[in-house]
Amino acid sequence: MKVKSLLIATTNLGKIKEITEILKDLELEIKSLKDFQELKPPAETGKTFFENALLKARYYAEKTGLLALADDSGLEVSALGGAPGIHSARFAGENATDEKNYLKLLELMKDLPDEKRSARFVCVMVCYHPSGAYISTEGVWEGKIAFSPRGEYGFGYDPIFLVREFNFEKTAAELPLEIKNQLSHRAKALKELKKKLPEFLQRL
Repeated sequence: MKVKSLLIATTNLGKIKEITEILKDLELEIKSLKDFQELKPPAETGKTFFENALLKARYYAEKTGLLALADDSGLEVSALGGAPGIHSARFAGENATDEKNYLKLLELMKDLPDEKRSARFVCVMVCYHPSGAYISTEGVWEGKIAFSPRGEYGFGYDPIFLVREFNFEKTAAELPLEIKNQLSHRAKALKELKKKLPEFLQRL
């Protein structure tokens, strides 16, 4: 079966642009949830990033009849046993702002020394076909939690995430988007997905 379209299961314009750019040479018509505004999002009841990504990709593939790509991502802090993890977006409560989330995290970690502030961003992507076939990839971005927020770029926990590739001297929010998109957990998962996609599409 020749797959002609790919639904990126997000309304986030930044994500849509980033994914479209990386997958542009695969000759797929890219659609997003902005094309299916009548669809309500599924409840994210998974206990892992993979379970939530799979749940979303399956839901949108079955609802639209299209090949669907969904991701789930978040921040894991070693000293907090992997928290906030899958609760990253709601760490300070339902509908919490990015700032409230990272300020809560900084407060919890205020007495921890530099060597106990290791953290990583994790992204799991699932590409799901309505037939039930799917592939998944994972990307990890290692870093540390800063003592205070810095930087104007990015979103989420970027202002407090010190990047290993810059010797922990810059936060993700201090990196221009084109640099961040080469290093980030989402970029790594997406590049891995791009390698797997041609063979996967052939099998459908």
